[in-house]
Amino acid sequence: MESIQAISVFDGRYRRYTKELNEIFSEYGLIKHRVFVEIQWLKFLFAEMAFESVSKDDIKRIDSIFSEFDAASALKIKEIETETNHDVKAVEYFIKQKLTEKGMSHLSEWVHFACTSDDINNTSYALMVKAGRTKLIADISSVIDKIEFYAKEYKGIPMMSRTHGQPATPTTAGKELVNYAWRLRIELTNLKLLYIHGKMNGASGNFNAHHFVFPDINWIDASEKFISKYLGLTPILYTTQINPNNYISEILHNLIRIASTIIDLDRDMWGYISLGYFKQKSIPGEVGSSTMPHKVNPIDFENSEGNMGMAISMMAHLAVKLLNSRFQRDLTDSTVLRNLGAVWGYLMIGLQSTLKGLNKVSLNSEVLEKDLEDNPELLAEAIQTAMRVFKEENPYEKLKGLTRGRRISMNDISQFVDDLEKVPQELKSRMKKLTVNHYTGLAEKLVDHYFSKI
Repeated sequence: MESIQAISVFDGRYRRYTKELNEIFSEYGLIKHRVFVEIQWLKFLFAEMAFESVSKDDIKRIDSIFSEFDAASALKIKEIETETNHDVKAVEYFIKQKLTEKGMSHLSEWVHFACTSDDINNTSYALMVKAGRTKLIADISSVIDKIEFYAKEYKGIPMMSRTHGQPATPTTAGKELVNYAWRLRIELTNLKLLYIHGKMNGASGNFNAHHFVFPDINWIDASEKFISKYLGLTPILYTTQINPNNYISEILHNLIRIASTIIDLDRDMWGYISLGYFKQKSIPGEVGSSTMPHKVNPIDFENSEGNMGMAISMMAHLAVKLLNSRFQRDLTDSTVLRNLGAVWGYLMIGLQSTLKGLNKVSLNSEVLEKDLEDNPELLAEAIQTAMRVFKEENPYEKLKGLTRGRRISMNDISQFVDDLEKVPQELKSRMKKLTVNHYTGLAEKLVDHYFSKI
């Protein structure tokens, strides 16, 4: 009953899509990351700063506080929080208790040394975003791989393009799909390159307590070393009490473009299915309508579109809001950051739904061929362009009179070409032999060029 009573779709209907995010973005995930950062900071103070002499065995016991951490440990911290009414302080007390249990109580006051809460929180969220990005990269890559498979498979299959929903210059199915692969690949490359920042510099970002107690230590260098070496993040020095979150904003804006591109793909696939250009596999046992037994609906692309829209709306707010904090800090970022998991959830549902939809379609060549055969007027572009070169009078206007808003036949085109006065006979012959399904320009070569570059 836990799942069916869930308020959130991530814990209910779509749990199968998002359950792998539980370790990262849940309350348990956040607490576990906090414990990791506190432990790493403690080890840094001993191993790099030599504030205490500790043995290898001591380090192993300190590490075990994190390696043994489980859901019961997180609940213990939540229990401590009921007394402290402060989530990060509860983590500090938990670690101190564990050090005492392991015979290292003399080290306990080094826990959370010179830290403000956001030193622990900002680095924890940074590690969560880093882990979450890895999962998104895998899902985005799977979608791109599938698009590229179809692009290569259908690179030479002619298809009538549509501008403003109306018949337009022929293309190939593979070329139209490779457009999406290229767009997503560009953004995926950008996503991989974006820095993930962490700060460890005290209550107002100036190392006040650090410097007062140990004025001879270069705390700027020490902070950068800890962030990069112990956490694997990019150090940021210029902050207030909190990380300004520029890196999160950059990542979210990148993901907005990815999500919007996926929506564009979803809508085009929905439209191509509606036109009959793509067929959908019928899954035994599935129902497309409660009253119309024949229906096989493009529900996966619709599901993706809806969830990507939810993700975009949340990301747009977070990307702007997280850049703002009154003076040296307010608490508005704290409550907003807790929704990062929902952003990732909507994105993963959308990506997996798109992939599911792509796995269920196949090209309907017969429909594509018939559409092309029924629209010979698409050759007007080629003919009027040649007429311009050889200075036929009013080429555009003459073709407009022949084709605009009416159906014509190949015989009509042949007669029109015969009546041209200045176009050489050799080119006239080529015009008369040209068919719509061969008028695809360099579409196929563009697909080949794409694959030669990736």
